[in-house]
Amino acid sequence: MNHDESRAMYDRALSVMPGGVNSAVRAAIEPYPFFVRKGDGGHVIDADGNRYVDWVMGLGPLLLGHDLPEQVRSAIQRTASEGPMYGAPTEVEVDLAEFVARHVPSVEQVRFVNSGTEATVSAIRLARGYTGRNKIVVMQGGYHGAQESTLVEGDAENPRPSSAGIPQSFAEHTLPVPFNDREAMTEVFAEHGEDVAAVLTEPILGNYGIVHPEEGYHEFLREITDEHGALLVFDEVITGFRVGGLGCAQGHFGVTPDLTTFGKVVGGGFPVGAVGGSAEIMENLAPAGDVFQAGTFSGHPVTMAAGLETLRYAAEHDVYDHVDRLGERLREGLEEIVADQAPEYTVVGAASTFKVIFTRDGTPPKNAADVKKAETDRWRRIFWEQMKDEGVFLSQNQFEAQFVSAAHTGEDVDRTLEAYEATL
Repeated sequence: MNHDESRAMYDRALSVMPGGVNSAVRAAIEPYPFFVRKGDGGHVIDADGNRYVDWVMGLGPLLLGHDLPEQVRSAIQRTASEGPMYGAPTEVEVDLAEFVARHVPSVEQVRFVNSGTEATVSAIRLARGYTGRNKIVVMQGGYHGAQESTLVEGDAENPRPSSAGIPQSFAEHTLPVPFNDREAMTEVFAEHGEDVAAVLTEPILGNYGIVHPEEGYHEFLREITDEHGALLVFDEVITGFRVGGLGCAQGHFGVTPDLTTFGKVVGGGFPVGAVGGSAEIMENLAPAGDVFQAGTFSGHPVTMAAGLETLRYAAEHDVYDHVDRLGERLREGLEEIVADQAPEYTVVGAASTFKVIFTRDGTPPKNAADVKKAETDRWRRIFWEQMKDEGVFLSQNQFEAQFVSAAHTGEDVDRTLEAYEATL
């Protein structure tokens, strides 16, 4: 494949943007990423005219693919034509809030923000304000955005910032524990229970190779947080309106958290975030309560229209049946290929997500540490490039999930499986 245009664009970008990108993961591919010119259904076309089956889907938001259905496109264009934004409420944000509250078990009220990071920042502040406590418990390897409270590594005894620029004093209020480790969680609550405001977890770890909860783990989290008066917060920025359909992952697992954060799909491909929960908790946000939260672009009418019509379309046109069926077909095909060609690897995923983890013994990962021990460099430096040359665009490292959209077809699945078979 020729990549002269992408190379030239990256050369330009390096002079005016740190690392040549606006989000670090985009530069994970070496020596440079390809630049996308346009999307087309379940495909992208790069600056040099190369066409790829796209399983990145914007890292999750594009449930419907790149070609939006007429009702979604019309709603976006109509809303934009009436004015970009107003700094005042609009009906469409109420409509979307009502849709979310009607379908997601934990949600009675919603506050829309502008990104998943902003949603988790707001949820943590709200949990602290509601409980009057300071500490939060997070899962090692879980990702909750580029914010000070969760860019923390280590363990509950020795938490430390995972990024430069974050004071150690911030990290001391965050207690990381391994995902699926009930004993570690029990010990944290025994030591710090009176000052734990919330346990924050993704229902399925989605930024660390897709790690599933063990049976009963979320029920355990629900019980231990209730016992100690802490909140359970599900970060459904990735899983929301993708795993479990309109009921999200919490509906799939049958566990209702106190707060839920959203992003990606709920904005229909436009910048968005949201935090939702019971009215009792949510009404502690300003102006109803004392926990400050505000944003110039929050509830942006174009984003709200895109999100609402995306979810309406998904509900009315059996989108989840289609994407989940293709996701299952992908995983089953990959399991056959892996069993034959690389039995030490593991196929993971649920609903419309999938991934092959380059584990070393064929054992599915139980936590982030298991994924980190996999052959991550081989995945990124060799395998990704080979799949690109086969015309398949996968997420830029082993840790990011991959996504099926309504625009993907059985032919896309077959072509992708052939590429895996040729490459593994």
